[in-house]
Amino acid sequence: MGKLFGTDGVRGVANRDLTPELAFKLGRAGTATLAKNIKSPTVVIGKDTRISGDMLEAAMAAGICSVGGNAVLVGVVPTPAVAYLTRTFGADAGVMISASHNPVEDNGIKFFFSDGFKLPDQVEASIEAMIAADDINGRPTGGEVGRIFHDQKAHQKYTDYLVSLVQGRFEGIKIVVDTANGSASTIAPAVYSALGADVVTVCSEPDGCNINDFCGSTHPEVIQKAVLEHGADIGFTHDGDADRVLACDHLGQLVDGDQILAICGLEMIKRNQLPHNTIVATVMSNLGLDLAFKKVGGKVIRTNVGDRYVLEEMRKQGLILGGEQSGHVVFLDHNTTGDGIITALKLLTVLRDSGEALHELAKQVIKFPQSLVNIQVTNKEAFKENRKIAEAIAEIEMKLGDHGRILVRPSGTEPKIRIMVECDDPGELKRIMDRMTDLVRSELS
Repeated sequence: MGKLFGTDGVRGVANRDLTPELAFKLGRAGTATLAKNIKSPTVVIGKDTRISGDMLEAAMAAGICSVGGNAVLVGVVPTPAVAYLTRTFGADAGVMISASHNPVEDNGIKFFFSDGFKLPDQVEASIEAMIAADDINGRPTGGEVGRIFHDQKAHQKYTDYLVSLVQGRFEGIKIVVDTANGSASTIAPAVYSALGADVVTVCSEPDGCNINDFCGSTHPEVIQKAVLEHGADIGFTHDGDADRVLACDHLGQLVDGDQILAICGLEMIKRNQLPHNTIVATVMSNLGLDLAFKKVGGKVIRTNVGDRYVLEEMRKQGLILGGEQSGHVVFLDHNTTGDGIITALKLLTVLRDSGEALHELAKQVIKFPQSLVNIQVTNKEAFKENRKIAEAIAEIEMKLGDHGRILVRPSGTEPKIRIMVECDDPGELKRIMDRMTDLVRSELS
């Protein structure tokens, strides 16, 4: 058996890689691990709008019941809703069936602890080892077998919670929202409308097969066009499971996760609401984010790519705001994972209270020109021991100083080396990138 868990749960082509049989085993092993020594544990299961969700949900629920657990099916909800519902229901674990921004043929399974946090690597490894060894003790019979419950009100409970987070209303603000025909298709428009906004929806009619189909946060051109067509003040575009969001200003210009972090974080500093005046971002966030916080005495801590690493650092440092350029933003005082709708509500609140347009607020981050190149190599592991590459990186870093940066790292999933260069001089950026790509190809290809 190959490694099951990746950077965000188990993913693969549904019914080929991620089969009902595997989902059944994950249900058994996950329940046995996360609810060990608990009699009749409860596991919340949510899903996005993919056609394969019903199949995998049924298999997961059967696996949970087979070890004496009770499965509570909450239907189509965002990933952050599962995190919220798991902890507020007092459940012993949570499961979200989704492949996020991936195409419809893919699906995924991610687990949450009873406190709503995602699993660390070592716990995922324990579940994986249990499946590999087929070492799941116990086959309850009779009245010891688990049950399946359907909670028809879970959707509304989460909607009500989101609305409760906002003081005041958003009358006079026109919003266009693209839900990627995914989990947020009913919840996001309902929340914005309940708070008084004038809401226009696009790509919010899921049919099981159109999730992320040339829409959502991986196709921001859709929301950019829609905002201009409808004369909206702001646009939001979610991914398939609504744990992230990108925004668009009234001129049709995209506002990414870095800019959203700055707008919200800098406002929190003004209000003395940001612990240590510090946020967490990844190594891929633009250097302009650091400079925006530095200007007001703030700080950006960087982690490896992945919202799980951002969250780990936030908890370690006692911080409440962090995220990624892709739009995964975590407001830890409101939810235990990235939440696209909460992020949108926070951004709307800053717009309303400041009286400024998003276009002006986004200017707080002066982005450095950035270039990204992925290079196919024969042995990505050799990168760590290559002295020539290491010396070149050190030399470039010294030369750039505060005027830019370079990041060279092996891909976590592909035989590639990823090179990212930022520099306030576009000509110098090109010279550095050309030098590094030539060097990596000559040394590792």
